Parts: sequence; C-alpha cells; structure tokens
Amino acid sequence: MKKVCKIEYMQRIKTPEQIQAMRDGGKILATIFEGLRERTVPGVNELELDAWVESEIERLGAEVTYKTAEVEFPNAICISVNEGITHGIPSDYVIQKGDVVGFDLVITYKGMKVDSAFTMVAGQEPTGAVKHLLQTTERALYAGIDAVHGSVRVGDISAAVEKVLRQGKIGIIRELVGHGVGFLMHEAPEVPNYGRAGTGPLLTPGDTIAIEPLTSLGSEKIRLAADGWTLETADGSLAAQFEHTILITEDGAEILTQL
Repeated sequence: MKKVCKIEYMQRIKTPEQIQAMRDGGKILATIFEGLRERTVPGVNELELDAWVESEIERLGAEVTYKTAEVEFPNAICISVNEGITHGIPSDYVIQKGDVVGFDLVITYKGMKVDSAFTMVAGQEPTGAVKHLLQTTERALYAGIDAVHGSVRVGDISAAVEKVLRQGKIGIIRELVGHGVGFLMHEAPEVPNYGRAGTGPLLTPGDTIAIEPLTSLGSEKIRLAADGWTLETADGSLAAQFEHTILITEDGAEILTQL
C-alpha cells in the first residue's frame, strides 16, 4: 500500500498551543466540507471539486497535506464514488444523480494535522438501503465518540462502533482503521472498527485520534484499483465512510472537526 495507508508509530505529547492549532484547523476543515456538500451536484466532475478544495484550503490559511512528501497523494482530497471505499484519486468523472460520494480530507494548520470524512448522495436524499448504510455508519462514528469518558481503552471505542454496525447488519471493512493524528496524518494507536471493550492501548486526556468507520452493503473484502490508490469493495457493493478527529478530555471527547 502507499504511505496514505500506513500508520506511523509515534507518541508525542501535544502542547495546549498545538491542540488549539488542531481545534482551529478542524473548524477550517469543517467549513470546507460545508461548502463541498453544496457543490457536490450532478454534472460537476471530481477534478473541479478537488480544485475548489485546494483553493479553499489555501484561502483559509491552511496547507494541503496529501500532496506532501509524507503522503505523496496526487490531489488535495480523496473522492470515492459508489463502490469506492476511500483513497479515491479525483478524475474527470462527472458526478451522476444518485451517486454515493465519499470525501476524505486531511489539512495542516500551524504544523498540526486534522482528518475528517463524510459520505453523501448526489442530487437527492438517500433512500432505502443507501440511507440505511449512511445513517448506520454515521451513527457508529458517534457511538465511538460517545464511548469516551475521559481515559479510555481503544477497545471501548472499537466495541461501541462495532455494536452499531453489527446491529445494522452492514459490512465492516476490517483492513482499514482509525488512528492517532496530529503531528503526522497517521500516528499510533490504530483504532479498529471492531474489538472488545477493556482491551487495547489506553488513551488519556490530551490524546487526539481519528475515529472512522468504513462500511459496505455487501462483502467486507476490499481490492486495490488499477490507479494504485483507490480502495474498493471486492464485490462492487456500495461503501461509506464517516470520520472525525477528536480530543480526549478529562470527562469525554471534543470533536475538533466540526463547526
């Protein structure tokens, strides 16, 4: 896999100033996502969306992360459509009404990185199985966040995410996980979307992690597309991804990537 899939194992204490930079960067990222939702309509192509995102990152005083040596991704944002799970390279593909479109974005602000993702349906409200997929995946993300009550084991978060996904009977993409984030895009620890409560590394106040359920309406197996980046469901079923960067606090979790 490319660097974007790799977890860099490093644990470093973040200062209050660095956490504030992540807080401010998270609001910039959320602002970009708000505009992106409005622009993702039938007839727009992925490269147009990518160019807009890059210009907004720079206009708002942040830096594009994906194009740096740390990642070596060719574009400013990952755009994954329908069976695409994540890491999709923007192309000249024109978005169609009813397409399931996922966005995954990391930006850097004052040297600190934040990471978020969401999935939507272009040109219409989601219905049926697609609505169930998106709602269940997003609900699992917030279940993982709600599992944080101060210091917490990674397994507590993972078990909470898995419970919602299992109850919803949708596929859990086990090969892709959440992770620490801040100095690098991918830091320790890994945060799987399945697990057993009371196990795993201990997260303490001041830690920053990205929780990101990745799911499918079919098989949990994945394949790498010919472009060497895009990860797809092996059976061609529709996929979804939702993600927030959070700060572990004394009594819970602060979502950094929302307005």
